[in-house]
Amino acid sequence: MRHRNVSDLMTHSVFRVRSDTHFKEIAKVLADHDITAVPVVDDSDRPLGMVSEADLLRRESSRPDPAGLLSDLDTPGEESAGPVATTAGGLMSSPAIIAHPEWSVVQAARVMDRGHVKRLPVVDEIGRLIGIVSRADLLRVFLRRDNLIREEITGDILDRSLGIGPDAVSVQVTDGRVHLRGTVDRRSLIAVVVRLCEGVDGVVDVTTELDYRTDEASAVAGHGRDRIQP
Repeated sequence: MRHRNVSDLMTHSVFRVRSDTHFKEIAKVLADHDITAVPVVDDSDRPLGMVSEADLLRRESSRPDPAGLLSDLDTPGEESAGPVATTAGGLMSSPAIIAHPEWSVVQAARVMDRGHVKRLPVVDEIGRLIGIVSRADLLRVFLRRDNLIREEITGDILDRSLGIGPDAVSVQVTDGRVHLRGTVDRRSLIAVVVRLCEGVDGVVDVTTELDYRTDEASAVAGHGRDRIQP
């Protein structure tokens, strides 16, 4: 099995800005290229942080309302936080939370979740920006067609890896949900089959109706039955 990794899913052509890029130029980059965030890089093209639409709006929301209509919403006693940032270096969220091209979808998704970010700059072995991967990019693996998922499970996992033919275990895939039905030689194989199927790109869930011929944990070899219900 070959799982798609970050390098397969990332956007390779990445727009970037420098730390001294002004507010209006950042806004223009986002608007011109229909993107919601852009990496901020140093002179060696290493990511320093990310600046997003939210960062720009946060800066604008901190300015006084020229019409005076928002005075009632101001927090009583709130003091000025100081000069408002006008360049990428002051507006960006930093440090940059990055990914590497060889990472799996699971690795990238975990870093995004833990960092509460929607996208990750992707860097090479010396830290230079080579791409960007977003939540939407990672979700593309779940657009994989059911027939391709079924072929990988029946061919790569069951047949070639575990020696289980289609006459022993049937595979049904509907909208990424895998259902296995049949009989395997040993009870311990059931957990192995489920774990391997769960790791296939595009699989949302795995349920089984699998029997086993031998329970190797039992003192006396015999027939048994194990059903893992949804």
